[in-house]
Amino acid sequence: MKRKPRARPSDEAISDEAAAYIADALMELALQFEATHFAQIRRYYQSITPPGAGPCQRDPAGRQRDRNGRKRKTSDI
Repeated sequence: MKRKPRARPSDEAISDEAAAYIADALMELALQFEATHFAQIRRYYQSITPPGAGPCQRDPAGRQRDRNGRKRKTSDI
């Protein structure tokens, strides 16, 4: 027996307040998960990142720094 396809709910199927509560709950869940599994997540990303491909850091003034924390002379990037 074939099932009838369900109609897609409209974008207004839930209230603004419900959408905000759901978003907050999902964010809290994601933050708790990341806090619990941070070491595993970090190990995974380190294992897939090629050596020497780490992100460059910027200081608050916007000057770029190399991986050792030294300021690099750069033009506007």
